[in-house]
Amino acid sequence: MRRVGLGLVVVGFALGCSSVSHTGDGTGGSAGNDSGGTGASGGNGAQGGSAGSAGVGASGGTGGTAGSAGAGAGGGSGGVWSPGPGTSWQWQLTGTLDTSVDVAMYDIDLFDVDQATVQSLQAAGRVVICYFSAGSREDWRSDAGQFQAADYENPLDDWPGETWLDVRSSNVRNIMKARLDLAVSKGCDGVEPDNVDGYSNATGFPLTESDQVDYNRFLASEAHGRGLSVGLKNALDLVPQLVTHFDWALNEECLSYDECSALAPFISAGKAVFHVEYVDSQSEGSARLGAVCGDSTTTGFSTLVKMWDLDAWRLACP
Repeated sequence: MRRVGLGLVVVGFALGCSSVSHTGDGTGGSAGNDSGGTGASGGNGAQGGSAGSAGVGASGGTGGTAGSAGAGAGGGSGGVWSPGPGTSWQWQLTGTLDTSVDVAMYDIDLFDVDQATVQSLQAAGRVVICYFSAGSREDWRSDAGQFQAADYENPLDDWPGETWLDVRSSNVRNIMKARLDLAVSKGCDGVEPDNVDGYSNATGFPLTESDQVDYNRFLASEAHGRGLSVGLKNALDLVPQLVTHFDWALNEECLSYDECSALAPFISAGKAVFHVEYVDSQSEGSARLGAVCGDSTTTGFSTLVKMWDLDAWRLACP
């Protein structure tokens, strides 16, 4: 679930910026020799998922030296980025975009980012993943008017302006194809489709688990057909049916709900699990980090502690 959509402003901060904690993200050797599979462009003019030489050994904010940019970042079939367990990352959907975080992957908003920013991040060796909601209509998005009245129904709790989509709709699917095309045009290396578990929520539509699996496989297939890497967001009950279709997973708060073991199939398959636990204030961050990093159910995960609004601030497990 996207936490809040306030838009991004792009600026490069110095590596010691107090608003971001550069704890040691590198859990394996240097990512600089990872060629992103075949090193192909992935069909979108991006960098084919190359992790590149993202790490420069920058000084960490609270955790010493950041080390190399990430472990296990590699390429899948056809040049699609398929990161391994332990790959380092930054997830920022709001506030001023800090482009200086020393990680292998950035996950940023598809609509708010421009092509120049994507290219700048890639030139620095970062893989760029572009976020969009695949299961809800957000009334502030530029393509919101393309949804038909029959395509959306119940509001998402606590998310004003956002309503659940009927993922069986051919119109909804065509809009998602256009969003994937937008990701290609901006040069994104991959996508993070959000809200892909509508069947388990009160959407206002009679969605079944089978409907959701079909839709999620549709998203993965369409992304791969465009040379885009794609991650499975939450939807833990569907992991056994979808792990072979997605290149990585992204989860929010599985530790808080004692659900992290459901993501073990991704780790067993050699695929990254990008994991976030939230805090209400930065002052809670260090204690929360200490509690989550040693948990055995998250072994191999790429775990961050973030604020709910997903701004630049972050703490990372070493």
